[in-house]
Amino acid sequence: MKILAIGDVVGEVSITHLEKKLWPLRDHLGADFVVCNGENASEIHGLNARHAAALLDTGIDLLTLGNHAFGARDLGPFLDDNPDKIIRPANYPAVCPGMGYTVKTVCGLRILCINASGTAFLDALDNPFHVIDRILEREKGSYDLALLDFHAEATSEKLAIGRYFDGRIQVIFGTHTHVTTADEQVLPHGSGYITDLGMTGPQNGILGTDAEAIIYKMRTHMPTRFKVADGPVVGHAALFILEDKAPFRCLKVERIIF
Repeated sequence: MKILAIGDVVGEVSITHLEKKLWPLRDHLGADFVVCNGENASEIHGLNARHAAALLDTGIDLLTLGNHAFGARDLGPFLDDNPDKIIRPANYPAVCPGMGYTVKTVCGLRILCINASGTAFLDALDNPFHVIDRILEREKGSYDLALLDFHAEATSEKLAIGRYFDGRIQVIFGTHTHVTTADEQVLPHGSGYITDLGMTGPQNGILGTDAEAIIYKMRTHMPTRFKVADGPVVGHAALFILEDKAPFRCLKVERIIF
């Protein structure tokens, strides 16, 4: 089985990029399942319902979110109405719209897909280690393999999650920092891992945002309106290649640029 995980989508221009590039890429790689973090697709801070639907039409099977999950108010009903197509971090309070995980059937196998947020330098949500442990225990017997998008700031927290769930979650990738890490690897107990996928967004700015606005904010500490950067869009992703039988160990992780 081949699972393609796509880094944070920044701005509507990046949705257009995926519309042009994703289906040919999916066919070329032979990807059986595509998961993508879409929380920055609606002008950086959030994802609205219209853009969520547009992303799913590009060839994405499942959308994940992060600390901007509720940046667009109309996404709440979309989350509730499409729990099998879009999930938000599971460690948000239960009263929040949407679900933190879903089970997708791919090639006859049930994939438990989990989204969780880090808590180092981000919102003080429930402990992700405990939350993910509870999900794995609750869903025992209802899935064949598992996948995790861990949306976090601190590299150390991402690595700790990877090591802790090695062998129990077959595909583990980080999102949020928008910078691809060069540490793709198969962990000792068979989990495929990369600290951060990077982003799908304009390359001429800073993390997909207009550079002048970011620099002004950092130099002056004055309130600043951020906008999506201009220039060419590049997609960053990782391809996880797994065994086709239990325990579905990951055989290889490959960084993808498109």
